[in-house]
Amino acid sequence: MSSHHIVRDDQEPALIIANGASCHPELLGQLLEWSPLVIVLDSAMERVLELGIKVDVLLGDFDHGFDPEVYKTTQYPIEIVHTPDQNKTDLEKAFEYLIERKIPAVNVVWATGKRADHTITNLTNIVRYRNLIKIVILDDHSKIFLLPNKFEKWYTAGTPISLIPIGVVNGIHSENLVYPLENDTLTIGYRTGSSNEVSQDGLVTLTHTDGDLLLMECID
Repeated sequence: MSSHHIVRDDQEPALIIANGASCHPELLGQLLEWSPLVIVLDSAMERVLELGIKVDVLLGDFDHGFDPEVYKTTQYPIEIVHTPDQNKTDLEKAFEYLIERKIPAVNVVWATGKRADHTITNLTNIVRYRNLIKIVILDDHSKIFLLPNKFEKWYTAGTPISLIPIGVVNGIHSENLVYPLENDTLTIGYRTGSSNEVSQDGLVTLTHTDGDLLLMECID
């Protein structure tokens, strides 16, 4: 796989490569082409290098004998970011690195699959960064992001959409979904909006009054 496209104005989202299940090379290639900054978590570095990807930032706690210095020559001018805080995941530390650099948006791959605890943590922890950076998590079957209180987007009829609350979400309304929501409350573990779909070609509108609500655009 070729190196990522040279874009340096930070107008496109950065890309974080975590260490979950790999995505299809086509999806990864599309994201790499327009990413101004590619961050790899230390646990995924060897897998990434096997794909011939140029890495801008290597980030992690570098435990278990991991030596980041060996990449300084082959990946020059790579930035090495040591983040030893054991109270946060490496993915959270990568978000905070981007926030500190004032980068407004990031796509994340390899953050789902493999261990279920890592997947659940990666999906739910993005809520703490709601007002700091726009985060989209992608894999071969889903595009996942946190909804603002009002959201509108054009979709084709039949597109699978799931609405997953993180905790309790109140006052949910929808337009142009097969199973409409009208001032509904969704609660994780009790009632979610999984496996809905777009009713007809056109705008889908989703609003909610309070709470953290994930939207998953799904591919069967």
